[in-house]
Amino acid sequence: MAEYSPAFSDLRQTADTELTATDDNRMQTTDDLTKLLDILPTHLRDRLMQHPERDRLVEVVMDLGRFPEARFPGKAEYLSDTPITKEDLAESTKKVGDFGGDNRAGIEKTLHRISAIRNRRGEVIGLTCRVGRAIFGTIGMIRDLVESGRSILMLGRPGVGKTTALREIARVLADELDKRVVIIDTSNEIAGDGDVPHPAIGRARRMQVARPELQHQVMIEAVENHMPEVIVIDEIGTELEALAARTIAERGVQLVGTAHGNKLENLIKNPTLSDLVGGIQSVTLGDEEARRRGTQKSVLERKAPPTFDIAVEMMERQKWVVHEEVSDTIDILLRGRQPNPQTRTTDDEGNVTITHETPQAPEPRSRPQAVPEIGNYFSNQPRGWRSSGRMKAVGSQNNVRALTPEQQSFERMLDESLGRSFDAVEANSFPGPNGEELPLHIYPYGVSRQQLDQVIQTLNLPVLLTKDMEGADAVLALRSHVKNHAKLRHLAKTRQIPIHTVKSNSVPQIAIALRRVLNMDEPGAPGEAELSLIARGDNEDEIEALEEARLAVEQIVIPRGQPVELLPRSATVRKMQHELVEHYRLKSRSFGEEPNRRLRIYPA
Repeated sequence: MAEYSPAFSDLRQTADTELTATDDNRMQTTDDLTKLLDILPTHLRDRLMQHPERDRLVEVVMDLGRFPEARFPGKAEYLSDTPITKEDLAESTKKVGDFGGDNRAGIEKTLHRISAIRNRRGEVIGLTCRVGRAIFGTIGMIRDLVESGRSILMLGRPGVGKTTALREIARVLADELDKRVVIIDTSNEIAGDGDVPHPAIGRARRMQVARPELQHQVMIEAVENHMPEVIVIDEIGTELEALAARTIAERGVQLVGTAHGNKLENLIKNPTLSDLVGGIQSVTLGDEEARRRGTQKSVLERKAPPTFDIAVEMMERQKWVVHEEVSDTIDILLRGRQPNPQTRTTDDEGNVTITHETPQAPEPRSRPQAVPEIGNYFSNQPRGWRSSGRMKAVGSQNNVRALTPEQQSFERMLDESLGRSFDAVEANSFPGPNGEELPLHIYPYGVSRQQLDQVIQTLNLPVLLTKDMEGADAVLALRSHVKNHAKLRHLAKTRQIPIHTVKSNSVPQIAIALRRVLNMDEPGAPGEAELSLIARGDNEDEIEALEEARLAVEQIVIPRGQPVELLPRSATVRKMQHELVEHYRLKSRSFGEEPNRRLRIYPA
């Protein structure tokens, strides 16, 4: 076991410490609070120096034209009844280091962080002065995992203590386990501001990052140039950083890092960071394997071994959830079950208690809704997957979710895998005339759900609409949408799902497309005369006119026994409408003078 350096020993002996435990589990806190207070305007510093809760201070907020605030755990209070001026802000910024590209600065040899808010001209109009504390003994709950040499990923909401734990892990690995530790310190939060790192990291070395977007390059540089045994990274947030982390792990270097997200499920649903837990891909199973598993043919599986072996979800400062095998946890989640991780808690005496959470039963799958009757075609009640609120129509002005079609489909598949399906289709299958399995599951994209429901009901087609692309047998999409969204084509190609397109969102076009999907285009098939007539429409006006006639017949003339007058049309279009009416064994007659001559349809 290595000895502490003189500087580190002096720090532990002379710092303002608060002992919260005894014996081997002793926890100590040092904060160098006076150095942070020295940068504040005099009247604020004097107020805080005499504050009874000074040792619990979290941060001081100074915004131009507003009263200064002191924030403590669970509360905040004003420090003065005088608003902050530009002179106050200028006085404070002169006493700190330079602000980097992330608008953060620090105080030499401390862990405090000063963050700036700027206006459009780049002037500082607000400061957040956050207290940085080194807490020794904070990793007692996972010390055995740190000593195991396996890579550890820390997750948790902001302010729960991820960076503090990371700093202590680096010190323990360097000083007590004699490891070569390199810290990638992007924002100088782990080892403090200035060229000399804070003694709280012990013998660990620190590499600073010039600009946040270069963090992944510094990660690779650390491995190639400095032969570390352990790399410590704070806030892995981009795809390049996740890729660099995987490269480092594959070279046999132990990784300890944090990432954005509260739980492992957040990483699974984040395409940018999913590679940290092995990456997610869709796999098509054979019929026998799908039956054996009791799942759909297309399932989500892990692509590769996780970058991190262990994941720690920091729920609270004294309650951490530990996944000792990330690979097993991810596989369980993707199969729709709940894992059984460890829950580690510590009391005021530093005693650690390890329990196992009881997995929660998955929510019951929703039963399919009945297909609406034709009489409800003009109902104002919202129906279908676009009215569920989970996905908006592409191109809609109300589409506030800035997700690509691939990401939206990815989320739906994950909801299905995690046992929270909102459109699970449970229906008895039966063989089709050509041996295919029916009903056919179709994923609509940009096509009107109401139009689809009507066509399926009218023609009595063996089709079920699904909101889950991985369980679909085919995609029915609006042609313009497919042209403009290459990711949808790529997603369907990787899942080996055929895409059928319609030119417009009209019933005739949809009917022809569904018949084509079901291989019902051969001569003599039921409804062939009607569909061939509709197919003769060379332009949108003709198709619209035929659709008008069909709706009039099926929704008014036949069910209600009432005659209907159609809109004025040209002679060619009226002839097509007459033929369509004859197909229903009804009578029709043209009347009126050109150009207002129109068709009247009579009941039988």
